[in-house]
Amino acid sequence: MGQYTGRGVHGQTVEIIAGRILAGEIAEGATINLAALQEELDISLTVMREALKVLTAKGLVDARPKRGTFVRPRAAWNLLDADVIRWQFAGGADASLLDQLHEVRAIMEPAAAKLAAARATDTDLAALDDALAQMAAAHDDPAAAVAADLNFHRALLHAAHNEWLERMKVVMETGLAERDKLVHGAQHHDDPVPSHQAVVAAIRARDAAAAERAMGDLLDKAAQDVDHVRKKKDNR
Repeated sequence: MGQYTGRGVHGQTVEIIAGRILAGEIAEGATINLAALQEELDISLTVMREALKVLTAKGLVDARPKRGTFVRPRAAWNLLDADVIRWQFAGGADASLLDQLHEVRAIMEPAAAKLAAARATDTDLAALDDALAQMAAAHDDPAAAVAADLNFHRALLHAAHNEWLERMKVVMETGLAERDKLVHGAQHHDDPVPSHQAVVAAIRARDAAAAERAMGDLLDKAAQDVDHVRKKKDNR
């Protein structure tokens, strides 16, 4: 399922219940007291039911006769759903989530760069160049820097021309966005253009090994950036 876009009372209800589940306030396996929750949030039964439909579709809750509505085990949650990823980051950039994100990227993106070196079209290269230009123009604008970085990594996955790999862009659009906000929101960070430019240069040269290596180097730098921000926060 794509990103949830509900608004108003219905959307707020989804966000509140999901937030409590992801934070562990409503534990896995726990039966949800719907009557108490409905009274607390001052919502109608219709709003509650519609909210539960959204959470059921994302694997967070289920209902059974006699047992009622309950939180499903984490293993059943759709962890690659855009909203589930976003909700996990909602309480702050959790260190373990950032580490797992880096591990997934380390598996996925060097391979994507390697494929892109063999498969990228002129249109793909133009999209990568455009993302680099956006990155260079972002300067000290964190929002623009985040958007440019996301555009680059979307373009990279597309340039690999592997449909399954491209579907992983949901991780880029949510988890990576949260990581970027943390790094680009810091007062000082290194210029991201050279490391990204090296990946594009290798892809343009059709050098698969160099593209894979450059992407690995970029990810090493990304991990160092996160560590730098973490240490800075710990020293406050």
